[in-house]
Amino acid sequence: MQNKDYYAILGVSREASTEEIKKAYRGLAMKYHPDRNSDNPEAEEKFKQASEAYAVLGNSEKRRIYDTYGVEGLRNGGGFQDFSFFSDSVFSDFEDILGNFFGFGSMFGGSRRRNGPRRGQDLAMELSLTLQEAYNGVEREVTLQREETCPDCKGSGSRPGTQPEVCPQCSGSGQVRRSQGFFSVTTPCRMCGGTGRIIKNPCETCRGSGRIRGEKKLSVHIPPGVDTGNRLRMAGEGEAGHAGGPAGDLYLVLKVEPEAGFSREGNDLIMDVAITFAQAALGDEVKVEAPSGTERVKIPAGAQPGQIVTLRGKGFRNVNGWGRGDLQVVLRVRTPEKLSRDEKKLFQSLRELELANGG
Repeated sequence: MQNKDYYAILGVSREASTEEIKKAYRGLAMKYHPDRNSDNPEAEEKFKQASEAYAVLGNSEKRRIYDTYGVEGLRNGGGFQDFSFFSDSVFSDFEDILGNFFGFGSMFGGSRRRNGPRRGQDLAMELSLTLQEAYNGVEREVTLQREETCPDCKGSGSRPGTQPEVCPQCSGSGQVRRSQGFFSVTTPCRMCGGTGRIIKNPCETCRGSGRIRGEKKLSVHIPPGVDTGNRLRMAGEGEAGHAGGPAGDLYLVLKVEPEAGFSREGNDLIMDVAITFAQAALGDEVKVEAPSGTERVKIPAGAQPGQIVTLRGKGFRNVNGWGRGDLQVVLRVRTPEKLSRDEKKLFQSLRELELANGG
């Protein structure tokens, strides 16, 4: 997959603030909008690239994931479901910036009014695992801070027993249209904030927002075979929607902590095992502790440093299907740092034999 640099696309630094990112996107969107460049397909492509870049960098959670894992962290995630770059919340952000210029919403599937139900924000959090947990799979509990539907007003924002009123400025549409020269510009209504509703009796619990900050504990099943960068999607566990809209999703970005003596290549588990000169020369059978349990490794006579002994089917499960990898045991011949008197005599005798044989 192409490694896109969203900061370069918008022409901002990696330390740019949210307002700087928004300003950069507004300028590019107005410059390359297809309605202004009907005969220039390159402009349309640049407009789409800028919109995709803003969809990520304009969202704090997606920006954090992109900064950490790049585009692969957002889209590929080892076979798990992808982020939706152009979600309902992203459309709303675009319309806020462009004021629905040139019918912006219709380019991506029709005009979207802010006063209707809107999907809640997607959330993402990193979850660290040990090598053993990644190998076997595990049940974990995570604590999530998120916006939840207010239990008192049920998301309406109005005090129980009352209802929001239709905004007299926009007649409930959430938008007002103004003519500027040859152009007709639609912008969110300032009186109601684009919601189409006026709340005269706000709910005391949520102060009229319809949502409150809450905490929830979730039980998460991590399947065997996951690796760093894999993402688990928990549908409907993101932030609550607006005006009765569906909740967003929660994405768990997995990170397997390194463990000394072990590494991974695909589904194969690589394990270093130290052996002596005598074991390497004469051969032996040793027991090693691997994530699969206690395993017996047969060392062939004349084993060389770095030689690999393969234990079939003792690696990681294929998280996206059947089968599993192998355990690759890498033999590391250990040179003793201190020798006893008897050991020195034996090595001296061995050296004399080597010299006698032309070694």
